[in-house]
Amino acid sequence: MTFLTIGHRGVMGVEPENTLRSFVRAEHEGLDVIELDLHLSKDGALVVMHDADVDRTTDGKGPISDFTLAELREFDAGEGERIPVFEEVVDAVKAPLQAEIKDVAAARALVEVLTSRDLLGRVDVISFHDEALAEIRTLLPSARTALVASRYGLDAIDRAHAVGAGMLVLNIRRLTLELVERAHAADLKVIGWTVNTPDHLKLARGLGLDGGTTDFPEIRRAARYTA
Repeated sequence: MTFLTIGHRGVMGVEPENTLRSFVRAEHEGLDVIELDLHLSKDGALVVMHDADVDRTTDGKGPISDFTLAELREFDAGEGERIPVFEEVVDAVKAPLQAEIKDVAAARALVEVLTSRDLLGRVDVISFHDEALAEIRTLLPSARTALVASRYGLDAIDRAHAVGAGMLVLNIRRLTLELVERAHAADLKVIGWTVNTPDHLKLARGLGLDGGTTDFPEIRRAARYTA
């Protein structure tokens, strides 16, 4: 069974998260897929950042939506990096991507880029928000999508099917063998997050997961030697 390793916001354990530096490092380290987060700037750019505000990961303060892209570029996102937009990540690395969206507006903006740049074969759209995934399904039925959940039960399977998702990305601390087996029986792949230690990796492999999202490049190397 192929076990995918997904770089969380690049490799956020060793580089500033959601920066081009982090994404390039993730690709260099051999991560199979790179995960990132998207928000819309005041002027509609698909900004790559996890939080809704810039406080935690930059030297700025305030909601992303209060700033234009030009204003956001003034902030230091770590190690001198600037906040990237989605299109820059697409150009900077060749690896497959998981793009996490937070709302319907971001879904619509992302669909435009996926269509204009012919990225359907390379980008999975993932979200905690059912309505955002449903919007992707409506606008772009052929897109690959995944439902992300932290607190969940077996209902996650039905939720994924309801929005046309083909994959679950789930908090590994709550995962059970029953859920994984039921998901696989329902033709859903299951990714666990966050897989950051040998014990996490052992659990992920024991549960029969299809992959793990990790902050650290060492997990990619360790995954090659675990069964």
